Amino acid sequence: MPNAVAVRVLTVPEVLRPWLSGVRTLSLSDAERTEEPFVRLPAAVTKVVLRVTAGGRRDVLAVGPRVRASYHEGKTRLQCVELRLAPGTTRPLLGVAAAELAGRAVPLEELPGAMPRRLAAALRGLDPHDPLPRLAGTLPGPLSDAADPARTALLRAGVDALSVRPDRTPARVGEAARELAVSERQLRKLFTEGVGVSPKHYTRIDRVRTIVTRAGDAPWSQLAAVTGYFDQSHMTSDFRALMGVPPRSYFTGRLPSLTPCQARG
Repeated sequence: MPNAVAVRVLTVPEVLRPWLSGVRTLSLSDAERTEEPFVRLPAAVTKVVLRVTAGGRRDVLAVGPRVRASYHEGKTRLQCVELRLAPGTTRPLLGVAAAELAGRAVPLEELPGAMPRRLAAALRGLDPHDPLPRLAGTLPGPLSDAADPARTALLRAGVDALSVRPDRTPARVGEAARELAVSERQLRKLFTEGVGVSPKHYTRIDRVRTIVTRAGDAPWSQLAAVTGYFDQSHMTSDFRALMGVPPRSYFTGRLPSLTPCQARG
């Protein structure tokens, strides 16, 4: 299987949940170096990443949504702390709409305003093995002080409606707009600003990531149904478009050509 990097998913403290939807650490030491590739999955989320290089250099990057997977050589020593920003928090924290960061990794200090610089300075001192104790004091106060609460709540309700859940299939974009009493155009604007991709592309990314997570738990046809696809061929087509190879190739290690990992781009 791809990704031999050691990953720890941490529980987000209550005080940080208005701002963060997830925190995880990634590491690959010299002793753990492997020929296995490192796969960056498509991701409909903006992240702030502390990246510690082999030489000890610390970079704090804003990493925008990624609409396609990329495959990299798994030999580079690294340590990272990834903070997944909750929908609607990119502009209050980073000073730009999420769509402006799509497909990019930018040093935090290069973003406009004082907040990204203050955040970069604070995050650079995190312990990559145990980042939570210092995180609580690095983010601003209540989200309502920096963002429109009603607009943020509407966006997050849209994200929830379009996401795969264990107890239901995700809504179609038109269905979600009707449930939220907004037009599809308004919903697209909300997602572009606060998530960085359109509602339609968000659903594609979320479904493909679910396939990656749940593969092997059920037959392909059943997995296609519970993730909201019309049929297995529809699922395979989406998976190939976003992952570069069909599901069977991915899970048997027949991957696209590998490229060196880049800190930014």
